[in-house]
Amino acid sequence: MIAKSLRTLLDGLIDYAGLFPPAALSMQDAVRNYARYREQPYAWALGRFVVPAERAHEVPSDFPLSVLWSAAAAAAAFESGGRGRRTPYEVKAANVDDVERIATDADGRTVYVEITDLTLLDAIARHGLRAKIRTGGLTPDALPPVGNVAEFLRACKAAGVAFKATAGLHHPLRCVKPLTYEADAPTGTMHGFLNVFLAAAMLEHGDDILREEDARAFAFDDEAAWWHGHRVTTDELRIMRRDFATSFGSCSFEEPISDLRALGWIE
Repeated sequence: MIAKSLRTLLDGLIDYAGLFPPAALSMQDAVRNYARYREQPYAWALGRFVVPAERAHEVPSDFPLSVLWSAAAAAAAFESGGRGRRTPYEVKAANVDDVERIATDADGRTVYVEITDLTLLDAIARHGLRAKIRTGGLTPDALPPVGNVAEFLRACKAAGVAFKATAGLHHPLRCVKPLTYEADAPTGTMHGFLNVFLAAAMLEHGDDILREEDARAFAFDDEAAWWHGHRVTTDELRIMRRDFATSFGSCSFEEPISDLRALGWIE
C-alpha cells in the first residue's frame, strides 16, 4: 500500500514529454508509451501528454494534452481554440510585453509562462497566468542552482502564482546522473522531483529540502509527509497540488516510477 500523503503528492504529477530530449522519441513510440502507461497500475501518477503545437493534430483525441507554443504562434493558437479551453498551453516570455501579449491572447485559458526573470511574476499574477521553471537540461550548465529554484518557489508563492516544472526531474531525489542516454553522456547533479515539490510544500525549509540526497530524511504516512521531523499534512499537500505546484514534464515516466519502487515508497 502506498501512503496517502505520497499518493496525494504524486497524483497526476508527471506530464509525459517523451517527444522531447533526451528521449526524443518518434510520435508513434511516444503515443504508444502513453497509451500503455494509462493502462498500468501507476496510471494515477500520469499527467498530460506534452506536445509541440504543430504536432498536436497527430495525438489521439482522447489524450489530455499540454501544448507548447512559441510566443509568436501563441495568438493564432489561442484564437483557433486548439483542443479546447481546458487544454493548458505552455509558452516562453522574455519580458513584460511578452506576458501582456500572452495574457491578451489567452483570454482566460490556463497558460504556463516559462520565465527566467522573476520580476515577470507580477505581470503573470495580474493576468491570472501560471509560471514554469526549467529545472534541467542536456548539459551541466543547464541545471539551475538550488538557490535559484528555491527563489523561484518563494517568489511564486508570494505572488500567488501556480507553477509547473520541466526538464531534468527524472529521479525522486537529488542525485548525480548522466544527463542523456548516450554512452558518453555528461553527468550532473540533477534535482529530484520529490525535493522540488516537498520544498514547495515546506518553503521555510525549501533550500535544505532541495539539497537533500538521503532518502532516510523523508517519510510518508496516511496523515502527513515528513522531512527531518518537519511535517506537511496530506490535506495541505492536496491543496498545494491543486492550487500551487501542479506538475512536472519528464521525457520518461518509467524512470520516476522505477526509482520510487526501488526506494520502497510504492509497490
